[in-house]
Amino acid sequence: MSYLPAHDHDDFQLLDPADAPAPGYGSGSLSDLLPSVAANMGVSGFTSTLPIAPADRVCVFLVDGLGWELIRRHPEYAPFLHSLLGGSLGGSGRPLTAGFPSTTATSLASVGTGLPPGLHGLAGYTVAIPGRNELMNQLRWQPPVDPHGWQPYPTVFERVQQAGVAASQVSSPLFAQTPLTRVALSGGEFLGRTTGEERMDLAARQLAAADRALVYTYVSELDGMGHRYGVDSDEWRMMLNTVDRLAKRLAEQLPPRSALYVTADHGMIDIAPEDRIDFDEDWELSAGVALLGGEGRARHVYAVPGAAADVHTVWSEVLGDRMWVATRDQAIEAGWFGPAVDDRVYHRIGDVVAAARDDVAVIASRSEPGESAMIGLHGSMTPVEQLVPLLEVRP
Repeated sequence: MSYLPAHDHDDFQLLDPADAPAPGYGSGSLSDLLPSVAANMGVSGFTSTLPIAPADRVCVFLVDGLGWELIRRHPEYAPFLHSLLGGSLGGSGRPLTAGFPSTTATSLASVGTGLPPGLHGLAGYTVAIPGRNELMNQLRWQPPVDPHGWQPYPTVFERVQQAGVAASQVSSPLFAQTPLTRVALSGGEFLGRTTGEERMDLAARQLAAADRALVYTYVSELDGMGHRYGVDSDEWRMMLNTVDRLAKRLAEQLPPRSALYVTADHGMIDIAPEDRIDFDEDWELSAGVALLGGEGRARHVYAVPGAAADVHTVWSEVLGDRMWVATRDQAIEAGWFGPAVDDRVYHRIGDVVAAARDDVAVIASRSEPGESAMIGLHGSMTPVEQLVPLLEVRP
């Protein structure tokens, strides 16, 4: 059966997946941060690929949804963070690339394991479980799969702990036993605290408690405000100001011989209702598709047997002037998931992978009602989604 549509865009120009700005794995991505920190602590087995100086005590403060471009746009709401930006702004900060897709589960695994998505395997918000006609949500870990089988590599925290560095994670108690924490951030001591202020204070105390320490702390509320109200909202800007004050609070408590790195898992972009294409109402896009994975701006598309080539053609015809539409092998060859993809990860990637270049999203109003209602979205390789800060503070 053929699913080919007739495309009527007079100015249609197909985007080449090879031209997409693939993340800077190995030289400037989130997966390079903790290996560089560990190498500069003298832990064997790690190589530093980022221009950061050694420190005996390091805290990584990850703010969910805090994109580099978003800090640049809001100096009045984030005066402390903005002062840490590089270039003419006077700070020493620089952007990193989050990785593809630029989404929380993928990025947290990249941070914690020091590996790109093609190796750790959390290659999307939802991905197919190989051999099963079923999607797995890697943020909520539904349906349950064996965490170690899904992501078998040790985390950086586990490896530095074995080398004598005191490792700890200071986060919400809700995340203490989640499978995502186990596969991405395990190792050392998990310390749950409810408020951001409690986390900042405890992270500083953990740094000071050992001669060599690696501390990770996290807040999620900025991301939630962006999804719910958009990054062009007063609610989001007020939460940005709260995050700015938390970062300053932590920075002011740093002990000697320490460094603080503020970073994020992704940025965010608001997508208007008229720029949303509903997969559940579009016969062309849904024809031949067995499962729709990923999220609005970074889709994994799994075809029914025998239909992969037609599905790729249809998605290219319908969306290829606004999204980079690639086959699985094209996306891998272009380096979207890193320099290598493990065999166990290969079929988690869609037969077709679509990443938004323009202000567009492919939603699914019936099958994904919650996600489809979100105003702020992320996942693709545009600068506002992909670039995350690496902001350094030393006492």
